[in-house]
Amino acid sequence: MVKDPAEEVSSHRISDQELVDLIQRVFRPRSDDKGIAILTDLPSSERPDHTAWRDRRSLAEDWARRLAECQDSLGLATRFFTYENVGANNADLPGTMIERSVRGDRPIATDEVFGEHSILLAITELSATAPLKVAAPRFGFRAATMPGFGASMIPALRIDYVEVDRRCRLLASLLDRATGADFLFDSAGEEYSLHLDLRFRRGHSSGGLLREAGTAGNLPSGESYIVPYEGERPGEPSRSEGVIPVEFADGIVAYRIAENRVVELLGNNPAVLRERDALAAEPAYGNIAELGLGVLSAFGVQPIGVVLLDEKLGPHIAFGRSDHFGGQVGPQHFSAPHRVVHIDRVYLPETQPNVRIETLVLREADEDGGDVDLIQDGRWILEYGQS
Repeated sequence: MVKDPAEEVSSHRISDQELVDLIQRVFRPRSDDKGIAILTDLPSSERPDHTAWRDRRSLAEDWARRLAECQDSLGLATRFFTYENVGANNADLPGTMIERSVRGDRPIATDEVFGEHSILLAITELSATAPLKVAAPRFGFRAATMPGFGASMIPALRIDYVEVDRRCRLLASLLDRATGADFLFDSAGEEYSLHLDLRFRRGHSSGGLLREAGTAGNLPSGESYIVPYEGERPGEPSRSEGVIPVEFADGIVAYRIAENRVVELLGNNPAVLRERDALAAEPAYGNIAELGLGVLSAFGVQPIGVVLLDEKLGPHIAFGRSDHFGGQVGPQHFSAPHRVVHIDRVYLPETQPNVRIETLVLREADEDGGDVDLIQDGRWILEYGQS
């Protein structure tokens, strides 16, 4: 059946009541909360504007206005702030923002924004997840980060996040106990194996419910994640090793890993040459920063080509910054603040049609110390039990 275009447009709009319900469901506002801040970043000569970014800023401003009009329903005032983009995903935020209101624009210190609001929504072009995760415990706010958000993601805000959260917590408990993760990849007919060292690390859940002070996470959400051990303990090198294949538009890059770092790129196509240059310029980019497990595919959510949503649909591996997830690699390891990166590579047929995870096993992850199979023959096989 062909979907009615009017229904499609309607599904990508959110009503005032849905906005209020979203804030109440995700954050569960309390009597001692101080207010809501909507944040968005601005284009620059180095990061020029484009249609999706303009639409995102317009959406952020619209949500701020409508939430402000719903102050009586929420019991919280809403303010709208913009800031100069920071040049790269997950780089530190600038020290000053601009408050936009009918009374005019005024500069305000970023720390002041953080201190005056209990709930933040960062609807941005470049991800603010890392700096907000770092700042949240210090200031005690709860933050939803929405980099690359667009109207096409609104249906993913309507799913059962109580069940999403339950599944994410179950996966996080497996990651928490696991000593390692073993992958077998098929990359255009060639097989590669990878072991990620998960010792000395905690598993984390990002199930779309941000109700505890000092927490920040993506929205839409639906993943569990862990930082592989990076070898910071004296005399205890990381055991992460093997090969990670990643498909780009202009070729497949096979990253050879030793001690949780990229040490060699296999192949000779434009993507390999470009990635060699990127690693030479920023060696910290070669850190294996995250193993993530998204759950939203089971809820009927489809990939749209934007990492914010796509990474919540299945397994992903990230390169670069890790300190915001409990790792050791932070902005100080990069050559400049705007060069800081945390880049997720998502393993879905739609995102990497010529690379497939054949098997994925979490070592010693069950309560009795046995292994747990997550993927076999390219299919997710873990059962979540009853809600």
